[in-house]
Amino acid sequence: MLVASILRVFYWFGAHFDTSLLIQALIMILMQLLLLHTALSNRSTPSSKIDHTPFAASHTPRTSRPYDFWQWRTSKPYWEFLFYFTLALLVLQFLAGNITTYVSLIGYLALGIEALLPLPQILNNHRSRSCAGFRLSVLASWILGDVMKMVFFFLAESSIPWAFKCCGLFQFACDLFLGWQYWRYGNGGGGGRVAGEGSWGLEGKDVRLA
Repeated sequence: MLVASILRVFYWFGAHFDTSLLIQALIMILMQLLLLHTALSNRSTPSSKIDHTPFAASHTPRTSRPYDFWQWRTSKPYWEFLFYFTLALLVLQFLAGNITTYVSLIGYLALGIEALLPLPQILNNHRSRSCAGFRLSVLASWILGDVMKMVFFFLAESSIPWAFKCCGLFQFACDLFLGWQYWRYGNGGGGGRVAGEGSWGLEGKDVRLA
């Protein structure tokens, strides 16, 4: 989400979409940086028996990523990556900021990353045939937020690029599918709500803040 928000800011320089969407991205960057700082400051030490793996559920083994991306053991690589990533985008903005194809690419990349955020949750629910740990209030807030975004994107008098509309519709579809999974599987251990297992509103996480 942090990467997507940074990309969206640079997208604004080429697309000049509604200022409220730019402000939203800037606020999101600030909040995500605070969350990242808090997470890095309070995670377990290497000598601890608790193995903290970002973006991985507690019951799944640690998965390897190229160069251990976003699974680094120290805090420094996280801040270095964000610095060089932003610096690279700044250089590209000066070199290609007036090229329409580049501007569109940045926009679809930024909004595409955000739109794909529900997919890990969908795949995890499908594999386990359960929505255990996924809070109903989180799902409801996602769908309500999607409805409000769609109304704004399609009814606003200001110019809203199609990248927002296309990626927003895809994310809305993903969240509705999550709603179907919650109804179908429930919080049970694989039996699903059809079998009468599970309960509503257990502990959950918002993967969009990960």
